Amino acid sequence: MQHQKFFNLKLLQKKIQRKFNPVKKINPPPVEKEPPHYITTGIKKILALPKNIRLIILIAPLVFALAIFIASVCSWTKSYKNTEKIEPLTQMQLMSLNSILDEFYPMQRTEHLKQLPYPVTPVKLQVYSGAAILIDASNGCILYEKNADDLIPPASLTKLFVMYIVLKDVAEGKNSLDNIVPLPERSWAINLPSDASLMHLGQGQQVTLRELLQGLAVASGNDAAIAVAYYISGSLPAFVERMNQECEELGLTHTHFVEPSGYDENNITTARELAEFARIYITRYPESIKQFHSLKNIRYPLQKNLPSWQKNLGDAKAVFQKNTNPLLGTLYGVDGIKTGFIYESGYNLALTAQRNNNRFISVTMRGPGQGSAQGNAYRVKDGTTMMEWAFNSFADYTPVNRIKLEYTVPVPGAQKQSGKFVNLVPAWTNSITVPHVYSGTAVQNADSVKAFVTIPKYIFGETKAGAAYGQIQYKLGDIVLETVPLVADRTITKAGASGRFWGRIAAYTLK
Repeated sequence: MQHQKFFNLKLLQKKIQRKFNPVKKINPPPVEKEPPHYITTGIKKILALPKNIRLIILIAPLVFALAIFIASVCSWTKSYKNTEKIEPLTQMQLMSLNSILDEFYPMQRTEHLKQLPYPVTPVKLQVYSGAAILIDASNGCILYEKNADDLIPPASLTKLFVMYIVLKDVAEGKNSLDNIVPLPERSWAINLPSDASLMHLGQGQQVTLRELLQGLAVASGNDAAIAVAYYISGSLPAFVERMNQECEELGLTHTHFVEPSGYDENNITTARELAEFARIYITRYPESIKQFHSLKNIRYPLQKNLPSWQKNLGDAKAVFQKNTNPLLGTLYGVDGIKTGFIYESGYNLALTAQRNNNRFISVTMRGPGQGSAQGNAYRVKDGTTMMEWAFNSFADYTPVNRIKLEYTVPVPGAQKQSGKFVNLVPAWTNSITVPHVYSGTAVQNADSVKAFVTIPKYIFGETKAGAAYGQIQYKLGDIVLETVPLVADRTITKAGASGRFWGRIAAYTLK
């Protein structure tokens, strides 16, 4: 009995020991599975092939992968040659570009007068007027000048500024040329000096703003100037202030007015500033030439203009007046612009003429003459001398009508969102005044001008709007007339390291 208990105790100890110290099971080593029969068979077949065949089989997948990679790269780099994909500029980008170029190239892009872009020997013309200037209307280049900065009263050339203000207001929708203008008592012809130029305005007349401009341009009516001044600004002082404000905005620092008709000698300007203003005026409002300054005569007042108590007179009160411009209709191409005379200024004339799409502007001031007949004779001589010389000696080459003015260039290495391309555009597109230096006519010389364009095959990484990356050089034979920078039309930012790496690959293919 004791022996049995002892046996059971030992058995219990073993159970406890197994519970708390279990015996680790030793797993048998994994049995390596043999590859499927078809694989071993395939390998054996490959190994049984000749060595060069085995090499081809091993390399073929790599070659195929490389071919796909190369094709992808070629397709991607080829996209840099598809320049039609360039995005057009937004309105904001275009405004920004113009602002930058106006700052970088102020003389070429503003309306101020400038010297010719190539050296010339000053010409000596027989001009009788004390001050004179001749310019190319298309670009403001000065062709001839004589005492152009002398301060001289403009006389009735003042009325051009009156017309400019009216046409500006009409263009901005503030007025209409068909509006009826009330005639203040001060504008009636009977209340003006006997030696004043008149349109013959009178009490109770019905006259439109258009008719008043015709009276200013053709008859040089002082009464019309006063009527317009009251209508636009409410009083003469207010209108004169407007005139001087407009001059300040146009940069005419030597031009100042005290009244709008030109009768007062305290109105002051220079031949240079008058020519600059005349160019601005007919460039911004070209319709003024046909509608007003080219009119050879007017008749006023007609029956439609008369007050009710004079309607029965019909057109009997109409006064026929010829245009005061003595070269209108007598010198080929002349179609404007205006005369002026007071004793303190002499005989003034702002003149413009157009032939074969070439337009020139001349201003002569302090012209000599005893009486209007002699004064007009000298106006004719000076105007004819300057205009004939201009048309015989120069003609315009206009890039806009002759050559491509936008060149698309790829920009590899740029940020994706910036775009792949940039347009290189001329910093300015003014016409070029071409001198008549070879045989034939001046126009034929202008037709012989060649444009030589220099642009890069690509621009790497980035561009800056307004920065120059190429140029257009205009030449007449061996004479360089002008060199115009080709500038980036947009800013493009550089890509990161990875983008620049792939950009270098693209750039290599573009060389």
